[in-house]
Amino acid sequence: MQQNVVIIGAVALGPKAACRLKRLDPDSEVIMIDQADRISYGGCGIPYFVSGDVSDPGQLQSTSFHMIRDAKFFRDVKDIQVLTNTRAVSIDRSKKVVFVQDVRDGKKQTLPYDRLVLATGSRPKRLAIPGVSLEGVFTVSDLNEAVAIKREIAGGKVEKAVVIGAGAIGLEMAEALADLWGIDTSVVEVADQILPGIISPNMARMGQHHLKENDISIYLGEHVLRLEGESRVERVVTDKRTLDADLVIMAVGVTPNSKLAKDAGIEISANGAIVVNERMETSDPHIYAGGDCVEVTHLVTGKSVYFPSGSLANRQGRVIGTNLAGGNARFEGAVGTFIIKLFEISLANAGISLKRALDEGFDAVSVFVVQFDRAHFYPEKDLMYLELVVEKGTGRVLGIQGLGSVNDSMFARVSAVAAMLKYRPTTSDISNLELLYSPPFSAAMDILNALGNTAENILAGQNRVIDADQFSHWWTERDRGDTVFLDCRGWGNAEYFVNKYPDHWKSIPQDELRARMAEVPKDRKLVLLCNTGVRSYEAQVILDQSGIRDTYNLQGGVAALKKWGLDL
Repeated sequence: MQQNVVIIGAVALGPKAACRLKRLDPDSEVIMIDQADRISYGGCGIPYFVSGDVSDPGQLQSTSFHMIRDAKFFRDVKDIQVLTNTRAVSIDRSKKVVFVQDVRDGKKQTLPYDRLVLATGSRPKRLAIPGVSLEGVFTVSDLNEAVAIKREIAGGKVEKAVVIGAGAIGLEMAEALADLWGIDTSVVEVADQILPGIISPNMARMGQHHLKENDISIYLGEHVLRLEGESRVERVVTDKRTLDADLVIMAVGVTPNSKLAKDAGIEISANGAIVVNERMETSDPHIYAGGDCVEVTHLVTGKSVYFPSGSLANRQGRVIGTNLAGGNARFEGAVGTFIIKLFEISLANAGISLKRALDEGFDAVSVFVVQFDRAHFYPEKDLMYLELVVEKGTGRVLGIQGLGSVNDSMFARVSAVAAMLKYRPTTSDISNLELLYSPPFSAAMDILNALGNTAENILAGQNRVIDADQFSHWWTERDRGDTVFLDCRGWGNAEYFVNKYPDHWKSIPQDELRARMAEVPKDRKLVLLCNTGVRSYEAQVILDQSGIRDTYNLQGGVAALKKWGLDL
């Protein structure tokens, strides 16, 4: 079916849609336009270019067989015409034409289309504060800006940097600045945790502690009032402090770049994103859209949601390319997957957090488990921290979060649950999930199975738990005398705490509890703890049998407290 297709935007979705169409319908004429000179690059790799893990910007623009995806590549290899440095000015839907302009010489031209694809992406937000136009202030909007940031650093101009925003891009850039370049780096975030709206406060606290261990200063709950300096930025002023800065990265989020569509009368959501159906069609059936400029359906909540993601853009591009060629491909939506590397750890999420679940009207609870990522007897292993969000009553799994080392272990577990979420799995599905087993890769009872089992026990009221945050709160109030911390580990682990806090810390190893039941305080609230929460749960069961039920098991045990950064 020969047709004339114009694609506005040539970074992620645009090239994928164009190439898919040309494979299915080689006779169609395809023109891609982009206002930048660099196209078809991996934008998610920008922090790793700044850090030096990726040495050259061309690596982000190259294929796996080392060809640069530039205009010549698309012309010679894909039979696709590309106009770089060309901005789409307006769309005339009645005449089916796009008016474009060369950003260098102002030359205008008109591009007719049978089908139009909007891959206009997103644009970075900028705080409306004084000083944002000073030299040395950047967003992370595209590869050219990344090149400019790295040029500043490599030129020796930067000793102190401030990143505004503790979302994914902000933290990745903070690591990039501090790790390889050794720059004194601070992060300022208006919310009360890092990665707000993405991970739980418990997981966020663990990530924040790890960042501090790597000499990144984190300032939470602070509003940036202004940037100061003569011609170049010198200071960041918040409502609580002043930070010296030679470089400022403003990473306060993105908004969908939908003005072109809105001006053309295409339906836009209340959040400013282009509205599309499962075929990625806009309100005009001749115009498709995808990537960071559209909203999609959240497959857990069923509501529309904005998920800017290079992965989603590529998959949506394939759907659009198929449908342009006469197919009937569908993009159902997304569960919202996320993973980030922070020095020696990784943090991941799929689905929704407990706070989001409660905000959406779910009667939900979170479950936290710490366990080795491999068989406990295998010499090379590491602790993994997983949190499951489940609905009370139904046991439906709403989300999962994880923290682990920078290998595939945690990624694999969160990915396994992510793939299930659209099918509305329950805790029993997680308990009985069949995973690959061999001691170098997993335990016979995998941490995911343990997570499902723990969730079932909590929902049944058999495991009454507190998390590290609640523990910290009760610990600081221990002088009130109503709480005893019962250490279920061996004496070697408990001795220090018993000697230091004799009125509040008591040692009865779990395997001795039945024989020493007379030593258990009967008139005080008991917090049960061990290394990971397993032995303390067993202790809780024993105490229940004896009629002592005012007990609370610390989820994740002392391992969670250490990761959380709580100094006892």
